[in-house]
Amino acid sequence: MAHLTVSVEYGLHCLLWLVGSPEAPVSSRDLADFQGISPSFVAKIFPKLEKAGIVRASEGLRGGYLLAKAPESISILDVVDAIEGQKPLFDCQEIRGRCVVFGNQPPKWATAGVCAIHAVMLGAEKAMRDSLASQSLADVGRVVGRKAPRDFSNEVRDWLDERTKSRSRKPAARDLSS
Repeated sequence: MAHLTVSVEYGLHCLLWLVGSPEAPVSSRDLADFQGISPSFVAKIFPKLEKAGIVRASEGLRGGYLLAKAPESISILDVVDAIEGQKPLFDCQEIRGRCVVFGNQPPKWATAGVCAIHAVMLGAEKAMRDSLASQSLADVGRVVGRKAPRDFSNEVRDWLDERTKSRSRKPAARDLSS
């Protein structure tokens, strides 16, 4: 879990809107447009979430993505790991054995066990992973829900529904006689 990129933020924000759409698939393009973020960037995130079993795709004109399981069972860590992979927070380079005073062969005491700095970083990573694992998508959704006005979720649903309907409407026939 190296630096958490904007992909995690985009992915989490998009997933929050799927929490409010348990039966209606939402396209990644609509999720991106709704939030003013790059549709192509969001489109690259969702296959990772699908591979991890967080979302499932629904095909067709009114297709899109749905949560693959209950939001209570999707931890923030699940999302981070799906998007970023399980990269370590810290990549120890074993500098402790390179001291010029050691010459070509560092003494055993200098390199025995886990590097003290690496141990601190491992502890920090464990604390961060534990914290992210303790929060679910539902937990974050509840916080957002408490902050938003009562009618906001209906406005969101209406906007998403209108986008889905507009994709299924056929364009009017053009008059080719002129």
